[in-house]
Amino acid sequence: MRRVVITGPPPVQILDVTGPLEVFSNAPGYDIQLVAPDGGNILRTNRGVDLGSAIPLAQCTGPIDTLIIAGGPGAESGVYDPILTQWIAAAATRSRRVASICTGAFMLAEAGLLDGKNAVTHWLFCDSLAQQYPAVKVQRDPIYLRDGSIYTSAGITAGIDLSLALVEEDHGHHEALRIARFLVMFLVRPGGQAQYSHMLSHQAAASQPLRELQVWMLEHLRDHLSVESLAERLGVSPRHFTRVCLRETGLNPGQLIDRMRVEAAQQIIDSSAKGLKEVADACGFHSAEAMRRAFTRILGVTAADYASRFRRTP
Repeated sequence: MRRVVITGPPPVQILDVTGPLEVFSNAPGYDIQLVAPDGGNILRTNRGVDLGSAIPLAQCTGPIDTLIIAGGPGAESGVYDPILTQWIAAAATRSRRVASICTGAFMLAEAGLLDGKNAVTHWLFCDSLAQQYPAVKVQRDPIYLRDGSIYTSAGITAGIDLSLALVEEDHGHHEALRIARFLVMFLVRPGGQAQYSHMLSHQAAASQPLRELQVWMLEHLRDHLSVESLAERLGVSPRHFTRVCLRETGLNPGQLIDRMRVEAAQQIIDSSAKGLKEVADACGFHSAEAMRRAFTRILGVTAADYASRFRRTP
């Protein structure tokens, strides 16, 4: 039996624990243990649903096949329980592989396990991870990645993707695919985690005039939004507007418009059963093909692929 140990700084994000737990419980040959960092037999979660049948850190001894560190609220704060950090560092030496879910990557970094390694975490906290731990090579888009015996994953549900990948390593493609189908999941999810950060790009502007212009743009995505007309609304020259846009959002005006339209299209697809042509029209794309190209360029998946995964069904 392969021993899978799951722990994290309490209160842990519940899905960081139950997602991997569900995957490994549906696969053969795994003995799964929950470990409570604060003692006792309860692993506290962030949703008030505590998980019983855990064991205290001190009782979790011996070889471990897969050590999984879950994240949770405040896991990225920089304030860590030194006992848990030391335990993770020591347990890693007797583990075949070590994985983190979501902000659990911060615990691995604090334990020194990510120094010089590629790692990912929830998209909201990639910058924080890079700033707090400059020795870590933070990658912002992967759903999960492996560097040697260390595995890290993006936010929350990405822990399920990573767990399926670990099962595939152990039992092969067909077994992992069987579990993915049972869980109604992609075995390999299309695109990276950038596709899930709805409406972020246009919130990055620091100045109030540009923020106000972005709000206006959201309300007029169906209009012809030229650099000249937007610059005129802002009361500056097109060249100055382009410089301001690049400085405050990291995108030129054309890229910003495309991204806002794609993100608006995502919102409609997520919450309605509208056809792709209707979505394209509503968001200012002149055709469904133009929207398809924009989705592929920005998200790495076509609009049709995105809709097949996320569209709300009646």
